[in-house]
Amino acid sequence: MEASTVAALELATKRAADTEMLGRLHPDVVTAFTNVGMFRRWVAAESGGEAASVTGVLETIEAASKADGAAGWCVMIANTTALTSHRLPAEWADTIYRDPASCTGGYGMPAGTARLVDGGLEVTGRWAWGSGTDHCTWIGAGVRVVDDAGEATTTVDGAPAPFVFFETADVELLDTWHVAGLKGTASTDYAVDKVFVPEGRWANLLSDTPVVDSPLGRFPFFGALAAGVAACLIGLAGRAIEELVAIGEKRSTGSRKTLAERGTLQADLATAVANVQQARRYLYGVADEMWTHSETGAAPTDEQRVALRLAATTAARRSVEAVDLCYHAAGSSAVYASSPLQRVFRDAHVAITHGMVAPRTMEPLGRFLFGLPTNTSQF
Repeated sequence: MEASTVAALELATKRAADTEMLGRLHPDVVTAFTNVGMFRRWVAAESGGEAASVTGVLETIEAASKADGAAGWCVMIANTTALTSHRLPAEWADTIYRDPASCTGGYGMPAGTARLVDGGLEVTGRWAWGSGTDHCTWIGAGVRVVDDAGEATTTVDGAPAPFVFFETADVELLDTWHVAGLKGTASTDYAVDKVFVPEGRWANLLSDTPVVDSPLGRFPFFGALAAGVAACLIGLAGRAIEELVAIGEKRSTGSRKTLAERGTLQADLATAVANVQQARRYLYGVADEMWTHSETGAAPTDEQRVALRLAATTAARRSVEAVDLCYHAAGSSAVYASSPLQRVFRDAHVAITHGMVAPRTMEPLGRFLFGLPTNTSQF
């Protein structure tokens, strides 16, 4: 890892308390991450990006999350949204992503309505989970396309639920992000009212045919998103382990033994480390296999899509278990606001609610594994 990236991560750790208090990434962190390109590693090479490997960016997300959960989450959102650079028409991919300071975010589910009009779409809607939107240069959102009668239809290029991009001036950021964890992500609701989106300024996330035929273009968008969320949780678990080890020399009131000398804590630490190692190797191993397959020019199979989502959900769950072990092992010291462990605990329990890795993800995966008909379009 380059020295400038290490310095940016150290700054994120230093500013973590300020980030949480502000409810958004500290401006110094945004600047530092922008300067080292941390928000756009998955931008297509054709649009001036790095087009980094999947596991390469998962490592970046993990490292940022270990430094500060909110920072890692924003890095994850920015990079997964940047995958749309492989699915946008070239002119719009250039407009949105050519600038080295570009950063995108948004919520992909079609919570808004887009009416077909001359030259594009007229969009109205409100979306939740607008992580990092306050520092984005463009803000995206999933929409449902309708005709003048309000009936479902598709765009000219055949997308029923495209991910459209708005200029930031057209978006109202709403004050809704009052939460237990990931406070610094500014994942607030946002809304637009009758905003015009010109023809083609959208990406079809459900299409198996990307505009840019590259390994990243062929890689499943939703699989990459799920893996990114899991990488955030792996990073948080790694930080929890570090924090538990750091307090090992402390003694409980009335005890002659340090925390590190207590057998139960030794077992908890070992189990937490094993959980994180299993999670990381499982997720990264499956992602590497799919990346190698994508590099051959082939589209992912349904079996591969399921394997990646299964790895992501499992890695996320194991990581939260590791965080819980460390938090409870630390005892009463972990409940104080001065303890990074309590922030890690809160961040992890908000992150695991994400729809890409939530426990309910296992149901359609199990359905597929039973050989039953399963819609894999969002795997």
